[in-house]
Amino acid sequence: MADKVIRLMKHTISQTDIVRLCVITSLAICCTLITALSFSLSIDFISYQLFFIPIIYAAYFYPKRGLLVALMCGVAYQAVGYYYRYPDYGALIEVTSEAILFIIIACLIAYFIEKIRFGETRYRSVFVHSQLGIALFNCRDFTIWQTNEVFPAMLNYPTEEINGMTFSSLCLTTADKEKFLERISKTKTTDNFEIQLATKSGNGFWVNLSWNPIDESTISCTAVNINDRKIAEKLNNENMMRYLQLTENSPTGILIIQGGIIQFTNPSFLIFSGYSKDELRGKILDEFVDSRDRAEYHEYAKHWSKNKYLHEDLEIRFVTKSGGMRFGALTATSIVHLEKPATLINIIDISEKQRLSDKIREDNERRRGVIITVAHELRTPLQPILGYLNLLISDPQGFGIVDETKKILERCLVSVERERQIINQMLELSVLESGKLQLSYSTFSLEPVVKSIVDTGGYHSKAEVTIDIPESVQITADKDRIYSVIDSLLSNAVNYSKPPRIIKIFYRSETNDPQHHISMQDNGIGIEKSVFLSIFEPFQLADAAKLSRRYDRIGLSLSIAKKVVQMHSGDISVESTVNTGSTFTIHIPKEIKNAS
Repeated sequence: MADKVIRLMKHTISQTDIVRLCVITSLAICCTLITALSFSLSIDFISYQLFFIPIIYAAYFYPKRGLLVALMCGVAYQAVGYYYRYPDYGALIEVTSEAILFIIIACLIAYFIEKIRFGETRYRSVFVHSQLGIALFNCRDFTIWQTNEVFPAMLNYPTEEINGMTFSSLCLTTADKEKFLERISKTKTTDNFEIQLATKSGNGFWVNLSWNPIDESTISCTAVNINDRKIAEKLNNENMMRYLQLTENSPTGILIIQGGIIQFTNPSFLIFSGYSKDELRGKILDEFVDSRDRAEYHEYAKHWSKNKYLHEDLEIRFVTKSGGMRFGALTATSIVHLEKPATLINIIDISEKQRLSDKIREDNERRRGVIITVAHELRTPLQPILGYLNLLISDPQGFGIVDETKKILERCLVSVERERQIINQMLELSVLESGKLQLSYSTFSLEPVVKSIVDTGGYHSKAEVTIDIPESVQITADKDRIYSVIDSLLSNAVNYSKPPRIIKIFYRSETNDPQHHISMQDNGIGIEKSVFLSIFEPFQLADAAKLSRRYDRIGLSLSIAKKVVQMHSGDISVESTVNTGSTFTIHIPKEIKNAS
């Protein structure tokens, strides 16, 4: 209940202070009157100690103002004593000493009261405002008689409900209770005692307890909330167990490297390398890398040492314990191992894949060798056949050739010429696939090259060709190879178009576009979307059964064209609508890396 306050002019005073002031004044007046009576009647058993009653009372409630009360009481006692004892100087000195004693006693009481109250205030402040849970309980039966607000809030109890419970009953399990009772029976002072208490709903709540006695019957206990840390530790342990299970059973080789030294290996890597854990622990990984790949491995290792994430695998050879060779695809990720930076390395065994790749590469090399040999062998006898046919056709009368025979010879010449072109394309494709072709880069204007192709190929006589290429466009590429690519695409556009043949050649590229885009559009038979990718494969046509006969095509030109453009770090795309037409677009970077 709030104390009522009375306002007197500019000052306020509570009713309690008024009552205490009246009591102190009454006691002081009574003591003065009784002392005067004792002096007048010479009653010795009534002495100055009576004044200690108002002095102690005032000093207890108002330590500083108690000094003023002691001074007033001393003056009153001295006045009464002087009045009745004068001129006895000995008695006057005694009275003065007793009056001074009032002041000394008041000072001592005020000092100790201030110290006690300061300690109580500080303890109360810590008790009430502490971020830790605090509970005071009986040291015999552990009955809780007082807590701050934090402690019951931890366990979701109302403060009034938890007071009166025994501290041991808050333990979650019987084992926790026995653990608590054993600890508190052995020592009355404890620090960092971790235990699970039960919340009001019955769930476990981890706390770190510290307790010590504050008097013979009371123990003060502080509780630190460590529930989140314990849950995190449990999750971490569960994750670690799952991680260990994953690594132990993973088909991928796993290593942890710290400071360049192998700290951990899983069973898959042991099988991969043929070594045991003890033989690998403490070693450097590059000791097991084939000498031919160590430079590449060291370059790769520089990145993970700088804690960079590596998006690409590194395929290298490893030397096994038996001296054999295994191929592995290596990836690295920066991690923290035992609170220190480390690198997690995954190694996938690609030995079988590599053997298959090598076999395929060898087979391709053999196939290309056979194709080149066969092509050369076929081209050699064609040269004299072409020569004789041209000679006969050029002078039919001199050789006695009639018109019918001449027509037959001309058809033979066309067929032989077609065979020669096929052989040349096969040779060119084999060279491109071998990767032995070197590009000769130069910078040139695009428009004159395209006009030269149209004029030289006589395409104006076969179709209506329009060119929309700005004169300022310049590209950096192998001019002869790009010439053949454009010529090949333009030839296809003309041959596959329907009368009236309309061919559009145009260039599109924005200023900030990193690529040139050169397009050829026709009004031909079109191509099904399902075969967009296959038309760039060797010997593939959109409709091979009909087109190879109708248009004298064998499906090598697009494959050759695409490989040439890809060598320029570019590509060829196609857009088409059946029975409407197709648009082939060459995409070439504006800046060619390592161009010379």
